[in-house]
Amino acid sequence: MRILATALAAVLGLAAPAFAEISVNDISRYLNSFQTAQAEFTQVNNDGSISTGDLSISRPGRARFDYDAPNNGLVIAGGQQVAIFDPVSNTAPEQYPLSQTPLSLILARNVDFGRSGMLVAHGGDNTQTSVTLQDPQHPEYGNIQLVFTPNPVTLRQWVITDDAGSQTTVILGDMQTGAQVGSGQFNIPLEMQRRGLSN
Repeated sequence: MRILATALAAVLGLAAPAFAEISVNDISRYLNSFQTAQAEFTQVNNDGSISTGDLSISRPGRARFDYDAPNNGLVIAGGQQVAIFDPVSNTAPEQYPLSQTPLSLILARNVDFGRSGMLVAHGGDNTQTSVTLQDPQHPEYGNIQLVFTPNPVTLRQWVITDDAGSQTTVILGDMQTGAQVGSGQFNIPLEMQRRGLSN
């Protein structure tokens, strides 16, 4: 009886679906396969509020989040800075070094998740895979969790956790890679000039 049970367990084990998460190398290869991309996004903030908008990416180092009404906000990553424009303010945008944000890890010229200390977690199944990354030299900058689906590998969302533990989730619509994206839309001084703002 014990032999029969053991044999049955072995057969069931062979029949069970295998976990087939996307490899770290395949994810890095996918992100390095395109320079520009566009997608609609839905952002879920730490307080539960929700915003929508359009995202444009131009690697390396550039991204733009145009928020829909009633938010009408704008966030630009460009020139090694991240600028947050307030649509109802006449003051200069808040700016932070891009290198101090987890977003810099996926906007790098050469994404390499195998770099020592960058990969915090990696796991999934045959439907989706997540990787969590942080700057190994500055873990205090927070981390970013990326979620991908396979066949073909596609970035679906990310979750940024800041140094205080607050989380912001960005869920992407269908991402169009290789999109025509003008470099001017990532120019922070140009956007300030267009809005009549000064430093």
